[in-house]
Amino acid sequence: MDTEIITVGDELVTGHTLDTNSALIARRMTDIGFTVRYKTSVGDSLADMEEAFCLALRRTRVVIVTGGLGPTDDDITKKAIVRVFKRNLIFHEEVLEDIRARYAKRGLEMPAISQNQALLPQGARIFPNKLGSAVGIGIAEEGRVFVAIPGVPVEAEQILDDEVVPYLRGLRSGQVLKVVKLRTTGIIETKLSAMIAPDMKLEGGVKLAYLPSYSGVDLRIIAAADGEEEADRKAQALTRHLEATCGRYIYGHDDDTLESVTGQLLRDNDKTLSVAESCTGGELGMRITSVPGSSAYFLGGVVAYANDVKTQQLGVDPQLIEAHGAVSEECADAMAAGCRNCFQSDYALSVTGIAGPDGGSEDKPVGSTYIGLASAHATYVRRFTFGPRRDVNRTRAVYAALELLRREILDIK
Repeated sequence: MDTEIITVGDELVTGHTLDTNSALIARRMTDIGFTVRYKTSVGDSLADMEEAFCLALRRTRVVIVTGGLGPTDDDITKKAIVRVFKRNLIFHEEVLEDIRARYAKRGLEMPAISQNQALLPQGARIFPNKLGSAVGIGIAEEGRVFVAIPGVPVEAEQILDDEVVPYLRGLRSGQVLKVVKLRTTGIIETKLSAMIAPDMKLEGGVKLAYLPSYSGVDLRIIAAADGEEEADRKAQALTRHLEATCGRYIYGHDDDTLESVTGQLLRDNDKTLSVAESCTGGELGMRITSVPGSSAYFLGGVVAYANDVKTQQLGVDPQLIEAHGAVSEECADAMAAGCRNCFQSDYALSVTGIAGPDGGSEDKPVGSTYIGLASAHATYVRRFTFGPRRDVNRTRAVYAALELLRREILDIK
């Protein structure tokens, strides 16, 4: 089931809007066993869109388009679709009524221009939109499947997950695929591969992919077989090998996040957490509180960016900072201990570092970061050297801190 993804909009081809939809669609297609062969971006030109759609239909069996389904003059995706498939736009009263009801629910009168969104290609399958007014469109013709969904990311994701993926999954025939994702952190891709590869023997129909990011490396297993039971057996066999070789770095599966996993560990052990942040500027606390229910274990934090805050709020000795610097093992240790004392939490994390792009030295280059952890048993600090990019350093520091806490709770050395 070769697939092409096409994103539509001048704002995408000019770089003024970041395209996140194609990455989401590609992940979903891969997860159900479709092979994404091409990604194309095309501007708001009817001729260019028609050409892109025709080319995609010639070289792949499944085409998924996102964007250009709105009611305004620059939303011309439907016009291109009917030209390609030689169909007319047909008015759908039920779609218009749904749009009108959405506006009424918000106490607004529907603009007349919104009637355009009830015009859909003749014979098209309608994919309902629960979050907006532009419905998705599906056309199956001559062994090809063409799908168009809105460009608004939250709407695209909802229609994709609730409507398009189940529809496409139902079209698959032949082999069954099992997809498993193991999430790792605290180790780079090359070292992970060196641990896994020597004793790994892949069965037929089984693939392993390394997917690195700033928070860690995901290991994606895709196992194909004639039946669901055999596909699951193949996937689980490789999963066991990976857990045996690099299990200490695996923190979760599939959609788990490090912040949700550490949060669940705190909840399961009836423990609380507080944080003291310097270079991350509150990003660690933000990640922790992004998890629903985090109030059960997260007490609060101090963004101790200035040295005065470190000394006045966290009780760090001014002479310690003068002697060792704010970015030091000693300061991170004192910040963690002071934070735990301030909030009376079971655990406290501290982060201090040189995020960059300036401020580094020969002994402490940009990216040098100290992360402290305080508990009832001990307080200790780990040093990390990340890199030259400020945003990346902050993200890596957050996940390094969370991983330090996970290992502490699970007693992983």
